[in-house]
Amino acid sequence: MNITEPAPSAFPCRLLLVDSDPRFRQIVTEFLSSQTVHVDQVEHEHQSLQRVDRADYDVIIFEMASVTPASLQRLRQLKERAACEVVCVSEISAAESIVEALKAGAFDYLPKPVRMSRLQKTVENAFKATRRQRQSVNGRPHNRHGKRSLMVGQSAPMQEVFRLIKRAGPTEQPILIQGESGTGKELVAKAVHQVSHRADQPMVVVNCAALPESELFGHEKGAFTGAASTKPGLFELADGGTMFIDEIGEMAGGIQAKLLRVLEDGSFRRVGGTEERRVNVRLLTATNRNLFQEVKEGRFREDLFYRIDVMRLELPPLRHRGDDIALLTHHFMGNDWQIDMDAMEAIERYHWPGNIRQLINALERAKILSDDETILLQNLPTEVAQCTSAASRSIPPRNDDLESLMRQQIEVVMSREKGNKVRAARALGVSRRSLYRLLEKYQIV
Repeated sequence: MNITEPAPSAFPCRLLLVDSDPRFRQIVTEFLSSQTVHVDQVEHEHQSLQRVDRADYDVIIFEMASVTPASLQRLRQLKERAACEVVCVSEISAAESIVEALKAGAFDYLPKPVRMSRLQKTVENAFKATRRQRQSVNGRPHNRHGKRSLMVGQSAPMQEVFRLIKRAGPTEQPILIQGESGTGKELVAKAVHQVSHRADQPMVVVNCAALPESELFGHEKGAFTGAASTKPGLFELADGGTMFIDEIGEMAGGIQAKLLRVLEDGSFRRVGGTEERRVNVRLLTATNRNLFQEVKEGRFREDLFYRIDVMRLELPPLRHRGDDIALLTHHFMGNDWQIDMDAMEAIERYHWPGNIRQLINALERAKILSDDETILLQNLPTEVAQCTSAASRSIPPRNDDLESLMRQQIEVVMSREKGNKVRAARALGVSRRSLYRLLEKYQIV
C-alpha cells in the first residue's frame, strides 16, 4: 500500500472504516483524509453497528476477515441500518467469496493488499451511488434518523407504496403486505419498521414455512423430546419491537389460534408451560396468497384475517413497474458495471415472473459470465435475451472475425493514446484490469 499515490479528485464524504489491522486503518485514514473524506474507524465488527446508529455515513469500508454466514449477515445489517454503500476489503481473494459478498449487498470487494488509488476511486463511486439512492427518488420513506430506506422506485405504483409506508409506519396498527413472490415484501416491512417509533427496538423476521410452534412461542424444559432446556420464543425476542411474519397464509391452524390471542391481549404460554407471558409487539405480515379466498375455503381463520388486515399494502409485481426496471438494473449492477443497449432492451421487455429476486439473480449470473465489467446480451439467461430485436438479427460474424476486429481496435487505441493504459481503457470503455487481460490475450506490447 502506497500512501503517496495521487488521487484524481477530492470529494466530501463521511466514511466508517471497520478493520482489525491498525496499520491498514492508519494508511487508509491518512490517505482519504487528504481527499476531504472524514474517516471514523473501529477495530471490531460489533462496534460498527453502534457507530452507524449514532452517526450518518456515506460509505463504509468493511473488513471480511472470513466469508461466513455471520459476516455476511453483519454486512447486510450495516448496509440496511446505515442506508449507504459498503465496500468490502479482505485477505481472501477466492471468486466464490467475492460473489457471496456481492450477493449480500457489497458495493465492491477489494482483495488485500489494496492500492490506495483503486480504493479512492471505489470509495468515490460508492459515495456517488449512496447520494443517488438518497436524492434521485423523491418520496421514498425516511427512517427516524432521517436516512432514506434502501427501496428503489419512481413509478406511480411504488410512489403509492412509499406514501402508505410514511402514513402507516408511525402507527401501531398491524399491516398486511400482499404481493407476488420476489416483489420485496420483507424490504417493505423493514421500511415500515424504520419509520416507526420502534425503530430502535428489534425487528424479528419469521417465515411460516414449516415453522414449529415452539420457535414462535418458546418452550419449557421437557416440553417434548429434545427440549433439554427452557428456550424463549421469537415473540419474546421481539418484545418492544416489531415481528414480521412472512407467508402467513402457510401458518398451521393451531398456531393461528395462539397468534390471534397475542393480537387480542398480548399474552401467550410457552409450549409445555402454564405461566401467562405478555409481550408488546407490533405485527407485520405478508403473503402471496389471496387470504380472503383462503378464508372462504376454510384454510385461514376469519377472525385472525380481520385482525391482521387493519391496513393493507399492495406491492406491485415488477411487470407493472416499467419506469423502475432500468433504475433497478443500474442499482443492482453497482456503479462499476455498465450494460449493453441490447441487454437493457431485453431486460425492459421481459415480463419477470420471479420479480425483483429473479432480476437480481439474472444480473449476478451475467456478471459472472461477463469477460469485462459490461453486461452483454449473451450474458443474460436465454429467456431474457430472447426478448429483444437483437435476438432476431442476422447470423453474427464468426468468432475469429470478432477476435481480429477486437485486436485491431485495441492496437489503434493504444497507438493513439501513446501506450497510456489508463486513457486507453477509458476510450475502450473497459476497466484497466480488463485492458491488461486483453493486452496479454492478444499479445499486444
